[in-house]
Amino acid sequence: MGKINIALSRILVSQLFIISGIFKITGYITTQTYMLHMGVPGFLLPFVILTEIGGGLALLLGYHERIAAFLLAGFSVIAALIFHHDFSNQMQLINFMKNLAIAGGLLFIVEYGGKKTRY
Repeated sequence: MGKINIALSRILVSQLFIISGIFKITGYITTQTYMLHMGVPGFLLPFVILTEIGGGLALLLGYHERIAAFLLAGFSVIAALIFHHDFSNQMQLINFMKNLAIAGGLLFIVEYGGKKTRY
């Protein structure tokens, strides 16, 4: 069961980043405009897309998964701080906490990698 859980967890976490990166490509101008509105330079969007798709694929395939998980965890925390800081808006607060939870799960991968662990 351990190998199935590990594979499933990689799929579930990585798909979030891969699909998000694809949506940023298909809605490039909209995403870039939103980034500019939030004070993030639009020229960073290709790096965001590369981080999401590249990191998501690396995590999915187990290629340097600890490095990928570390980078994606940092990315998730930075995104939470930049884009979800209006805690008076319940959806922003939920998205902030979601990003932190994702970062927490990714840090677990940083610590233990993709192998079965014993506690």
